[in-house]
Amino acid sequence: QLQLVESGGGLVQPGGSLRLACAASEFISDYYNIGWFRQAPGKEREGISCISSRGDYARYADSVKGRFSISRDNAKNTVYLQMNSLKPEDTAVYYCAADWAPNAPLCVITRPYLDWGQGTQVTVSP
Repeated sequence: QLQLVESGGGLVQPGGSLRLACAASEFISDYYNIGWFRQAPGKEREGISCISSRGDYARYADSVKGRFSISRDNAKNTVYLQMNSLKPEDTAVYYCAADWAPNAPLCVITRPYLDWGQGTQVTVSP
């Protein structure tokens, strides 16, 4: 089973930036779409971004479009989420997840993903 480990969360002021990392236990390039999700206290989990297994397609939720950017480093089996212009409403536990999709030309963030990381807390507060 693929294992995923998120890192990079923390406390940041509004307007600040963080970069989250999702490290996979095995080779993921060309095989897995990777998604980022978040869940705030008392709210449902929200899909915010994904990147295709081929690495040439990305998708963003409207809530983060223009502020967040997803990328993947195939040599490190790692996917990143660069988060800029952070707002208090971005406060949540952030999870990455993998979807088996060999050579996929696109990804979606509504589809059930099978393999999940443990999450990393992001808090945006003055």
